[in-house]
Amino acid sequence: MSKKALIVQGGWEGHEPKECAELWARILAEEEFEVTVADSLDIFKDSALLANLSVITPIWTMGVIDADQFEGLSKAVAAGVGLAGWHGGMADAFREHLGYQYMVGGQFMGHPDGIKEYEVNMIAPDDPIIEGIADFEVRSEQYYMHTDPGNEVLATTTFQTESNPWVNGTVMPVVWKRHWGEGRVFYSSLGHQAIEFDKFEVTEIQRRGIRWASR
Repeated sequence: MSKKALIVQGGWEGHEPKECAELWARILAEEEFEVTVADSLDIFKDSALLANLSVITPIWTMGVIDADQFEGLSKAVAAGVGLAGWHGGMADAFREHLGYQYMVGGQFMGHPDGIKEYEVNMIAPDDPIIEGIADFEVRSEQYYMHTDPGNEVLATTTFQTESNPWVNGTVMPVVWKRHWGEGRVFYSSLGHQAIEFDKFEVTEIQRRGIRWASR
C-alpha cells in the first residue's frame, strides 16, 4: 500500500506555490507516494481524508487560516500525520495564527540583504536527514527566524549582513525537526522558488525530511 501525501498550495505567488507543488508532486510520486494537490485550505476540514494521509506538505505563504481549518490540520498532525515543508510556504504562513507557528516550531522575521550567497552548515551529521551531506553554499534569501528552543536543529547558518549589521554573528537554524502530538514535523528554510530545488542538497534534504515525517 503506497503512502499518501497531500500538497496544499496557494497564498503569495512570489514563492511559486503552483510550480513548487507540481515539482514536488512529481518527486513524491517517484518516491511511491500517492499524491493529492489541493488549492483550498478547506481541505483541512475533511477529517476522513486527512486521517488516511501519511504526510501533509503546505506551500502557502502568508494568507489566513480560519479556526476550523487549523483545528483540522492540528488534530490530523497530532494524531500522527506528518507535516513537512520549506521556506515561506510553511514558516511564513498565517502570520496572525500563533497556534500554527507553535506547531511548525518557527516563524519568518526577515531576510537581510535579500537574495545573497550564504553557507549552510550541518550540525547533526549522524542524523539520517543530513547524513553524508557536507556544508554547502546557496544563493537565496537567508531567513532570520524566531524559533522554538525545543526544535531538534540539523543545520544552521551564520549571519553576516550589510543592511542589518546588528545581527552579524547570529547562528540561525535552517533545518529542524520536532513533534506535534504523535505527528512528526520537518522544516527547511531553503527553497525560495522552484529553481532552487535544482541544487542537489536543497532537494535531498527536503526529500529525506518528508520521508522522515511520513507515518
